[in-house]
Amino acid sequence: MRNIIAAIYLTLDGVMEHPAWTGPYFNDELGAAQHRLLFESDALLLGRVTYQGFAQAWPNVPDTDGFANRMNSLPKYVTSRTLTTPEWNAQLLPGPDATEAVRQLKQQPSGNLLLYGSGALADTLRQHDLIDEYQLMVFPVVLGQGQRFFREGSAPTDLQLVGVQTTSTGVSILTYRRVGS
Repeated sequence: MRNIIAAIYLTLDGVMEHPAWTGPYFNDELGAAQHRLLFESDALLLGRVTYQGFAQAWPNVPDTDGFANRMNSLPKYVTSRTLTTPEWNAQLLPGPDATEAVRQLKQQPSGNLLLYGSGALADTLRQHDLIDEYQLMVFPVVLGQGQRFFREGSAPTDLQLVGVQTTSTGVSILTYRRVGS
């Protein structure tokens, strides 16, 4: 059975929106953690907005360490109510919120599904107990406003801390697993 791992960049106040604020803090340590996550996954799971941003950017990124090639070659599963013709090695998941399609993907015997960003999708999957692990990269920045990862009004989720790493630039990489995963 596959696991879904949500890899999320967050500010200290929980904002995940438009992560341009990550630049000054990104270093080789954080890059190595991202490299490990990507290479331990067999496919990406993306919402439409993240997918379209990635599909526009990643094919143009020079490949220095295999990361861009891996990102470009992995299968992508995309949820969208409006997208009709995915490209960039992607497949649309059926359904208005794609929860059942994701549940079926999890039943397949291959490796991890890596969920990058995709706040609305992550929120939906979390509420249906479909995310197994959260890799939260918390940056030492407070924005005071913006879309938060854990949205107001969501049902409680019990998590267990299973890993902590702090980079030299002050980014905390916190790994949580859903209790019962």
